[in-house]
Amino acid sequence: MAGPLPRRGMKTSLTVRDLPLSERPRERLARLGAETLSEQELLACILGRGIAGESVLVSARRLLAAFGSVRGIAEASVEQLVHVHGIGPAKAVQLKAAVELARRIAPTPNGRRPVIDSQDAAAALVRPHLLDKKKEHFVALLLDNRHQLIRMSPIAIGSLSATVVHPRELFKEAIAASAAAIIVAHNHPSGDPDPSAHDLDLTRRLVEAGALLGIEVLDHLIVGSEGIVSLRARGVISETPRRRRSFDSGSRYRRRVLAQDRPERA
Repeated sequence: MAGPLPRRGMKTSLTVRDLPLSERPRERLARLGAETLSEQELLACILGRGIAGESVLVSARRLLAAFGSVRGIAEASVEQLVHVHGIGPAKAVQLKAAVELARRIAPTPNGRRPVIDSQDAAAALVRPHLLDKKKEHFVALLLDNRHQLIRMSPIAIGSLSATVVHPRELFKEAIAASAAAIIVAHNHPSGDPDPSAHDLDLTRRLVEAGALLGIEVLDHLIVGSEGIVSLRARGVISETPRRRRSFDSGSRYRRRVLAQDRPERA
């Protein structure tokens, strides 16, 4: 079991160069193959080197401790990664680049990107990422004009009960990805997926901002251990004044959501 992490500012004399050649992550990967390395060692290979007086393995261990898993690291933003001692902007960008390369070569059905054309399809993607989080996490599914998934992008992490999301942060990601439509989602750590007044207000603001930019907000899903709520199914998004919307009403996603049994409106 790995020992305790050094405190910030505490020097540790052991670096990778102090390890026997056979125990260094890069050499082990070259000799034995990547599949034999631990997650900590693989992260060390990506990061390359640690900080002065500290092994890169310690930086890798800090990342795992901060985000809980490799998936947690993958979902973290550059801004969140640089808060970890020993991870500067350059190392954070290296990590995000590695994650994106892995995403691009990940196998998909028929070699194609998944089509998000229903609430169930969207929920199947976001639920595993959100369900067990202890704080509120806000993510966006960025879609092309055929509703094929471009990527799932983390937007914000909040407190135990609230997430502060500004439209500019969301649509900056959507514009950078050339997304034609988006589905947003966040979790309720309490387990109750019923929307709060803040959730309803935020949804309407995002829909209106998307209409001005020509990027349709298809849905806002709220994930809790007690279920998933679609704010489109609740009628929240469809209540946006039609004159403020720049998109048509023929979307396959919208038709499929509206065809489902609606719960009571929020």
